[in-house]
Amino acid sequence: MQAIIEAKNLIKRYNDFTAVNGVDFCIDEGECFGFLGPNGAGKSTTMRMIYGLSRVDAGELTILGEKISLTPPAVKAQLGIVPQEDNLDPDLTVMENLLAHARFYGIPSGEAEARAKELLEFMGLDVKSDDDVESLSGGLKRRLVIARALINEPKIVILDEPTTGLDPAARHLVWQKLRQLKERGISLLLTTHYMEEASQLCDRLVIISQGKILAEGSPAWLVQTLIPPEVIQVNLPSTSLPTGLAEQVKKWKAHPVILPEMTFLFTPAGDRLWEQLPSLGLNPRSCIHRPSNLEDVYLTLTGGNLGQ
Repeated sequence: MQAIIEAKNLIKRYNDFTAVNGVDFCIDEGECFGFLGPNGAGKSTTMRMIYGLSRVDAGELTILGEKISLTPPAVKAQLGIVPQEDNLDPDLTVMENLLAHARFYGIPSGEAEARAKELLEFMGLDVKSDDDVESLSGGLKRRLVIARALINEPKIVILDEPTTGLDPAARHLVWQKLRQLKERGISLLLTTHYMEEASQLCDRLVIISQGKILAEGSPAWLVQTLIPPEVIQVNLPSTSLPTGLAEQVKKWKAHPVILPEMTFLFTPAGDRLWEQLPSLGLNPRSCIHRPSNLEDVYLTLTGGNLGQ
């Protein structure tokens, strides 16, 4: 596959604060590539450098074969942007929002209307065409923002926290539409702090924290390779844990990650460790035995959580 975006030792600073600290990544044509991490990790800063709202301070950033410092208009014209906030025009209807956006790209009015109608049908918004934007639910507004990002027929769609604030049903609908975009051959670049979102959509992802990339790979590969297959989740505050628990579980080849409100015991032998809980001073009723997942990878790498 051909790389559509590549970064080498990419750096972005704000005065004395380094928001992106020497990251490297390569995004292939036709894939969904994710940046997973908490707010403040450097995800959105990286996106702003890609779509031209921030200048590259150091390192290299190549988009569609062109090395850039500040993304030029010719490259921007091939990008579709879905920002964190639904910055739709409340004074326009659903259809008018798409047509107004098409004017920024110099799309002839007849062609713009045809594209807009197709996109509204694709996003399940055709029956809302003449409705005021403010009458839409949060999920419908999000789908309209995605439709707007597609009006210029971009090669790459950049989605910054695309489902933040949506209920589970609306989130799943948006995910399905994004899968269909990828099936059409559109490359997707996604930032999120939702583990399930990353697992559902991303072919590959990087876990980023404090401006640095901690790991890269497919969601399944990261889980299978970087952590034991099982975890016992202890739903007790750290102050209530039995004395010496961390050392005791290591005898059973378990790796403990202790957070203020709960503890994770990662292990290759969950059933055996579960049987030992009473002898370790733990009540099984306060514990959960489950397979490891992508969030567990993050917890193991950082010792922290994915708070918003």
